[in-house]
Amino acid sequence: MKHVAVILSGCGVYDGSEIYEAVITLLSIRQQGATYQCFAPDKDQLHVINHLTGDTEPGATRNVLTESARIARGDIKPVTECKPEDFDALILPGGFGAAKNLCTFAVDGANSQPDTEVLNVCKAFAQAKKPAGYACIAPALAASVYGNNTNMTIGNDCEAAQGLNALGAQHVDCPVDEIVIDSEARLVTTPAYMLAEDILQAHAGLSKLVETVLSMD
Repeated sequence: MKHVAVILSGCGVYDGSEIYEAVITLLSIRQQGATYQCFAPDKDQLHVINHLTGDTEPGATRNVLTESARIARGDIKPVTECKPEDFDALILPGGFGAAKNLCTFAVDGANSQPDTEVLNVCKAFAQAKKPAGYACIAPALAASVYGNNTNMTIGNDCEAAQGLNALGAQHVDCPVDEIVIDSEARLVTTPAYMLAEDILQAHAGLSKLVETVLSMD
């Protein structure tokens, strides 16, 4: 039975992990007969967004690991405890937290800087040739992990695609229900809610991503 490491970035599309994407990912892993362990960085979020109004809450702080624990039902560990030798694959759901808390792409674009602890883990998986899946905006982090013109997608947003290319990736336009595979890097990406207009569309691409990642030997 394969075991998958899943890195979350908080709880909520605007400042953390996209909850539907995270749940679809975890469910798809189990439906494929695999198991998972969730991780997240133990640090404050970039900021806190009121998900009812879309406004930033001045002075509010939330911890990424604590918030991610909401999705993981408390079964989560600091990302520093994530070791490639303990897992068969790595998957990162999207949500703006991936571009705000796992790296600075949401603020810095082409000058994005990855969180050091998260980068170390993701690079360790890449160097160990473990298959990985990055969904939605999470390829903004994957660009810093892989570089080398590795093929990946965030859908078809021109500005975001240019940012990924500037970070060393090779963006490939992709419809919502499909995936992009870079066989050499053993990397799978899908647009998810970068393009999805409902949960069914998000599920179509994410389930393909999980199935493909787990099929890589």
